[in-house]
Amino acid sequence: QVQLVESGGGLVQAGGSLRLSCAVSGRTFSTYAMGWFRQALGKEREFVAGISRSGGSTVYADSVKGRFTISRHNAKNTVYLQMNSLSPEDTAVYYCAADASWVVRTTADEYDYWGQGTQVTVSS
Repeated sequence: QVQLVESGGGLVQAGGSLRLSCAVSGRTFSTYAMGWFRQALGKEREFVAGISRSGGSTVYADSVKGRFTISRHNAKNTVYLQMNSLSPEDTAVYYCAADASWVVRTTADEYDYWGQGTQVTVSS
């Protein structure tokens, strides 16, 4: 069983930056594609960014493309989400998820394991 723990959330002013981290337990981290999702109050969970097993492929939601960067360090069993140029519309609980797939998928139901989430609040 895989466990994921997010960290790095907090309160930031519009235009600022945050870096989220997701620490993944187990010996098979490199066999999972990883994704970041977010859920704002009153909204459905939505895909933010994903990265393939090797880190060679990345996928971003249009709403964050050019502002957010997903990366992974397999030797540390960690995936990151660098968030720049934040706006209040980015306020949400951010979740890290793992998917036993060769490709990056964008649907939450396709992911196998989830972290507890970390709150990101962007003030105007």
